[in-house]
Amino acid sequence: MNTAPHSARRTLCAACLRPQQTCICRWVTALPNQVEVLILQHPMEVSNAKGSARLLHLSLSNSRLEVGEAFEPRHLQSLLSPERRNVLLYPDTERKSEPFDAAWLNEPLRLVVLDGTWRKSRKMLYLNPLLQTLPRLPLRDTPPSHYLIRKAHLPDQLSTLEATVYALAQLENDINKYNPLIDAFDGFVAQQASYVKRSV
Repeated sequence: MNTAPHSARRTLCAACLRPQQTCICRWVTALPNQVEVLILQHPMEVSNAKGSARLLHLSLSNSRLEVGEAFEPRHLQSLLSPERRNVLLYPDTERKSEPFDAAWLNEPLRLVVLDGTWRKSRKMLYLNPLLQTLPRLPLRDTPPSHYLIRKAHLPDQLSTLEATVYALAQLENDINKYNPLIDAFDGFVAQQASYVKRSV
């Protein structure tokens, strides 16, 4: 029996780690981000076809993606090395961490992003006390989400890619710099939506 077609479907792209037939590399949009981005991805998001973190990571030249839920403290400390000031992309809540200071915009910054569902990201924050100490950057007055393929927990909730891009635009004071990546994200969403339609 000829198994070539089945094997081809299972062959993964070395860059986006998806099957060749559903590769998303066509949407990768290379952009040089000044603020470093550290993406901490929950393990359950790695194989989620609707996830946007991999596309984000492949598009940002100054980014790093680490997978885990409860990170080994010394490893996490090394990821948050002190040559840059770390800021956690997370909503304002009652906390003991230092509030974000606009004066930091003149310093080298690292934006720390939690990639997971709302519940999983809260758990990651709980399991990693070091993350709880980071100053937080909440997003405000963002455009409506283009992420129509995944149910949002809150009306203004964004995908990891969208939230990170809008945060970078805010931190780098350049509202249009990352528009090409948002445009590419629209293509990614349309591609994923087409697979859903075919399966109905």
